[in-house]
Amino acid sequence: MDINKKFLNILNFKDKIQVLDIGAAAISETPIYKILYDKSLCILHIFEGDNRHIEKLKEIYSNNVKFYNDFLFDGSTQKVYVASPGSGMTSLFKPKLNALKFFNGFEDIGKIHKINAIQTKSLDSIKILPNIDFMKLDIQGSELTVLKNGIKKINDCLAIQLEVPFFCLYENQPSFGEVDFWMRSQGYIPHKFLEIKRWSISPTIINKNFRYPGNQLLESDIIYIKDPLEIKKLSKEQLKKFC
Repeated sequence: MDINKKFLNILNFKDKIQVLDIGAAAISETPIYKILYDKSLCILHIFEGDNRHIEKLKEIYSNNVKFYNDFLFDGSTQKVYVASPGSGMTSLFKPKLNALKFFNGFEDIGKIHKINAIQTKSLDSIKILPNIDFMKLDIQGSELTVLKNGIKKINDCLAIQLEVPFFCLYENQPSFGEVDFWMRSQGYIPHKFLEIKRWSISPTIINKNFRYPGNQLLESDIIYIKDPLEIKKLSKEQLKKFC
């Protein structure tokens, strides 16, 4: 039994944890909340606006899951730049061609096949969605906008995992510094980097494989947690499910 399972076994959860995954397309990684789902400790809310991923997600998740086929942003009408489903690069932000060319293979990986006009929703406008305990976002640059328009829903959120760029691939994409500044302003502090993605710079190819990473930082998932001083301000009602 690994340390995560041992830890879960000693906790006495009063209620199921409300987990929100925005941009949940299962490209390659296993989400860190999967152990909570497998042990029926959470109710999972999945937002995935790209219809091409919905059936696969439904194959993976069946019980205690609520699906929302919406693009979250700020409630405005936006363009969605559609890349191949396996690229993970479909975005509400337009790719920067010069930025894609900087990395080996990205001009092809990030190629846009079509542009659609879509109506987005704000997180706070989803009335049937409960307040969230843990949140994961991976939406190619839209993370900060979604957070800014979802403050009520994440008011009690204890941990947030989001993808942050070290090198912006999209026009007007918020940088890691911008995201980090806002998260700290909301009472969150960095807890842990997950996998830090590096990539090789064009035209340098290592080991005859353009996917072999060089030293250039590209992006990473990072987990933010409530500042311990902020947690002390939470009410007993907010904390009781973890006691």
